[in-house]
Amino acid sequence: MEDREIMLTEEGYKKLVDELQYLKGPRKMEVAERIKIAREFGDLSENSEYEEAKNEQALLETKIAEMEATIRKAKIVADNEISTKEAGVGTQVTVYDYEFEEEITYSIVGATEVNIAENKISNESPVGKAMMGKKKGEDFEVETPAGVAKYKIVSIKRL
Repeated sequence: MEDREIMLTEEGYKKLVDELQYLKGPRKMEVAERIKIAREFGDLSENSEYEEAKNEQALLETKIAEMEATIRKAKIVADNEISTKEAGVGTQVTVYDYEFEEEITYSIVGATEVNIAENKISNESPVGKAMMGKKKGEDFEVETPAGVAKYKIVSIKRL
């Protein structure tokens, strides 16, 4: 795993820490209980419930380790550090799409906070990366599978 910083908003960092606490506490206890119950079914070599529970435990431990690594590498963008003068993590950017002649509003968040349904895009995504550092009124282009898309920054505000 590479040692790059992972940008997170304060809200995204808090959600990540809360989820990690849940996984390390109640969720881990649930899985341990499933293993205990499955063990009581008898011969472990032919016990599919035991095997499933052990696999679930391994996946849970992997997820916990990944989340801990993300938290260690996290660079939290504090609300008071977010500027509305240029697009960046923690900003909501409205752009004009020249091709479709419409405005679209994106929230730029860290990679672990992406939610396409809510138009939350990563600062590492092609559109997010192209927007970073742009100011209101600036045009920018993004290479897409369908060709080059051209946008103009209409407004920038804090999330």
